[in-house]
Amino acid sequence: MNTKTMKAFTFKRYGKSPELGFDEVDYPSPGADEILVKVCAVGLNPIDNMIPTGIFKPILHFKLPATLGSDLSGVVIAVGSRVTRFTPGDEIFASIFDKGAGSLAEFALVHESAAAHKPANLDFVQAASLPMVSLTSWQALIERAGLRPGDKVFIPAGSGGIGSIAIQLAKHLGALVGTTTSTDNVEWVSHLGADEVIDYKKRAFENMLSDYDIVLGTLRGDAIEKSTQILKPGGKIVSLIGPLDAAFARDRHLNILLRLVFALMSHKIMRLSKKRGLTYSFLFVRPDGEQLTQIARLIEARHIRPVIDSVFPFAKTKAALDYLAQGRAKGKVVVKIPE
Repeated sequence: MNTKTMKAFTFKRYGKSPELGFDEVDYPSPGADEILVKVCAVGLNPIDNMIPTGIFKPILHFKLPATLGSDLSGVVIAVGSRVTRFTPGDEIFASIFDKGAGSLAEFALVHESAAAHKPANLDFVQAASLPMVSLTSWQALIERAGLRPGDKVFIPAGSGGIGSIAIQLAKHLGALVGTTTSTDNVEWVSHLGADEVIDYKKRAFENMLSDYDIVLGTLRGDAIEKSTQILKPGGKIVSLIGPLDAAFARDRHLNILLRLVFALMSHKIMRLSKKRGLTYSFLFVRPDGEQLTQIARLIEARHIRPVIDSVFPFAKTKAALDYLAQGRAKGKVVVKIPE
């Protein structure tokens, strides 16, 4: 019996030689709560390059070889028996991050609860650029930090994938936004809505900013620790890049050893935060179709617009991931899947 297959971009093992490349994999069949989507475009995220290294192996579980990618846009081909919100022919966008399957494929399964109808004013490439960065911004600023109008929010790396969307969302919510960027992008991030823009090549943000309420942690190194200096007492740090903390380990029901490891990893920033009267937490984005639906309304009302650096054809997926890894993208990198 011939099993129907499709093309997918996979990795075969963890470590320095993950064997990234195209594979013929089984054509998926939707479960009762799933929709089968013909993928039109995939938005890439830094974590797509990190997963094959094995750094998230204790947390994210894949059956190898595994398809990479989290964000997608496309057309519904078939629906499971319990699906009520979507019918074949619907145009959707979604994040399937942390679901054990990837989006860099000709077809993908999406749980109904993770999907939303594509904003009417966006094409598939634009829509695919948004799920993870918009959900991360929403969950960090609204859910975790409880941003209120008038709050001062520091969103470093304002020209990056998350920064460019988080600035727009924070401004829509009535915040004053500070950010960092390179000399060439100062004017550009100001147009996105940033109020205080620090050229990191000329000045240190911790010497220029003060009395902030919220910091979104997007930069590796000692930027998180330095950001404690710009927050007022009661301020909140929501980090997207770590260190991971014990609360995160508890939320994911990880074993006692990992809880201890994460508590040790975050000990320094926890101590610094406590000393200054701040709270620190690590955020791992979750797929959420309901939130994406609310985000789609903001996009259709033109409060948020996608920011795309470059689009690569499916055949050049490896080149797209390599380009993303350089860390110089102004907005998002998207892979377009042929029809």
